[in-house]
Amino acid sequence: LQLHHSGRYRCEGLLGSWQSRSAAVTVTVHGVPPSGVSLSVQSPGGQVALGDRLVLSCTVTTGTGSLSFSWHREGSGASLGTSPCLELRHIGDNDSSQYWCRVSNGDSVAESDPLNVTVL
Repeated sequence: LQLHHSGRYRCEGLLGSWQSRSAAVTVTVHGVPPSGVSLSVQSPGGQVALGDRLVLSCTVTTGTGSLSFSWHREGSGASLGTSPCLELRHIGDNDSSQYWCRVSNGDSVAESDPLNVTVL
C-alpha cells in the first residue's frame, strides 16, 4: 500500500441482469514513522587519524514515505549534510565530537544514538 491508496472503496457485481453494489468503506493508509535509526563508521571505534577521511552512514530499519536525512555534531546548530552518508575529508583536531543523524518522513522524526569520533 502507498499513502495515495487512501480513499472510498466499494465492490459491484453483475449476474445476468441483476446488479448489486456494496456500501462504500473508507480506507486510510497511514505512514510508518522512521525507526531503528543507526550509525556505522568505517573506522574502528570511531577513531580516525589526523588528516584522514571519515565516512559515517545512517541506516533506517523501518519507515515509509520520502525519508530525509540530516547530520549533526555536538556544539553545532547547523546541519552538516542531507544524504544518508556523511564524508569528512582531511579530519582536523576540532572534528573530535559526537555525531548523529536525524531522519524524517515529513510527519515523524527519529534520531540515531550519538557516535563518539576521536581524532588521533
